[in-house]
Amino acid sequence: MLKLKRVYEAPAKEDGTRILVDRLWPRGLTKEKAKVDLWLKDVAPSTELRKWFAHDPAKWHEFQTRYKAELKNNPEQVALLKKEVAKGPATLLYGAKDEQHNEAIVLQQLLNK
Repeated sequence: MLKLKRVYEAPAKEDGTRILVDRLWPRGLTKEKAKVDLWLKDVAPSTELRKWFAHDPAKWHEFQTRYKAELKNNPEQVALLKKEVAKGPATLLYGAKDEQHNEAIVLQQLLNK
């Protein structure tokens, strides 16, 4: 099962493989504290898309469309993510405060198809 979690939440045994899907390392978090097993920064939205979206819920639908288009042009990173998730329990980690509108949700939907 694939879970989502803010990277700032405490790691748990049931997280399985902890995969950070942000392009930027989370502010104020050490590598030890984050307990990230794999950082796939290249599967994250492009810097341009991230800045355009700015976690504005009004742009959520368009963000998903644009991000899915970016992912289609990035098959090797998506394949790497799928391979890691297939190994067993995994958690996609993200830094955004908004738990309803972030790239991890788009990735989870893509992987659960």
